Amino acid sequence: MTLLGTGSPAGLPRPDCPCAMCAAARGPRARAATALLVDGALLLDLTPGAALAAARAGHSLVGVKQVLLTHPHDGPAVDVPAGLPSAGRVPDGRVLTLISGHRVRAVPMDHPGTGYEVTSPDGERLLYLPPGGAPAGLAEGLAAYEMVVADVVGRPDAIALLRASGAIGATTDVIAVHLDHDVPGGPELDRRLAAAGARAVPDGTTLIVGEYHAVPDVPRRTLITGGARSGKSVEAERRLTAFPDVLYVATGGGRTGDAEWADRVALHRERRPASWRTAESCDLVPLLTEEGPPLLIDCLSLWLTDAMDRVGAWDDDTWRSGGERALRERVAELIGAVRRSPRTVVAVTNEAGSGVVPATASGRRFRDELGRLNAACADECEQVLLVVAGQALVLRN
Repeated sequence: MTLLGTGSPAGLPRPDCPCAMCAAARGPRARAATALLVDGALLLDLTPGAALAAARAGHSLVGVKQVLLTHPHDGPAVDVPAGLPSAGRVPDGRVLTLISGHRVRAVPMDHPGTGYEVTSPDGERLLYLPPGGAPAGLAEGLAAYEMVVADVVGRPDAIALLRASGAIGATTDVIAVHLDHDVPGGPELDRRLAAAGARAVPDGTTLIVGEYHAVPDVPRRTLITGGARSGKSVEAERRLTAFPDVLYVATGGGRTGDAEWADRVALHRERRPASWRTAESCDLVPLLTEEGPPLLIDCLSLWLTDAMDRVGAWDDDTWRSGGERALRERVAELIGAVRRSPRTVVAVTNEAGSGVVPATASGRRFRDELGRLNAACADECEQVLLVVAGQALVLRN
């Protein structure tokens, strides 16, 4: 399979768009509208300049037997290169068999468009989804595809659905296409896709469906730290949107009569995928110890507040007479659970040691203990991120 383009329908950079992403999308970062050439016989999506794109990749469209479209094409009609058959769509659920021996099944979408499952004469299976689309009505227990080519950035929930049904397995090569200007390119794009178990390739890349390729290694434990409103919670949620059945652990709980806090909680809930479950608890050790789906903990600083409440750590006399030792034991128990946890864990915390020195002894105590907790948790995590102004800086990978 050759990717003649990997960008959004408008391409990247978008015409006349002044955004920073479009300004940087030059040379190898530029992407034409997504189109796939399969074994020289099947063209999925007809885009402007398809013949030239194929020639640049060392291929010809002369042998193409079928051209199929996956989504409505806005704008002026695209000229069909000489010798190519007319482009069409296969009705949902129908199977088309090509003279080349390829079988193409149209997969219904929850968005205008059609997905295509392509099976080679040798049995390798490729799933290609249109921009903004996710499969509709997936049953569980499906056989895993060798390759999935989809809008990973725009519809990470589609990847979660495919994982939940078994259509994406441990060795499925997930390729991100329909890439638009809503996510930075280069290393940042690679980092975000790797967190979803996916990757991007340049236009003109040829891939062998079914050939072994190392699937991006999703970190099992990740710590995300940052200041207030830095975007750390959004970063944490983004890392798990491509996975089903996430358990979101909110350590803040509810606050009776606090309307502003209620608004914050509601905003977080609205951002989460509908398939995620929520637990309001500071009892993290049992959750970390047991088997289960990925765990998103937001956040450790509120857990520490609760732990200091429980041992009376705010009072100077209590702190000196046993509170410090009791808190150290609680922190050690939590860190041990993080170390032994069999689950995928993403934990959020606050970076509280970079600002003004607290005016009270209890405030300074909390700052110091949070710094110690963050450092101990970071030691147990494969990946550590610092989020500043919405930008994630990788501290450990």
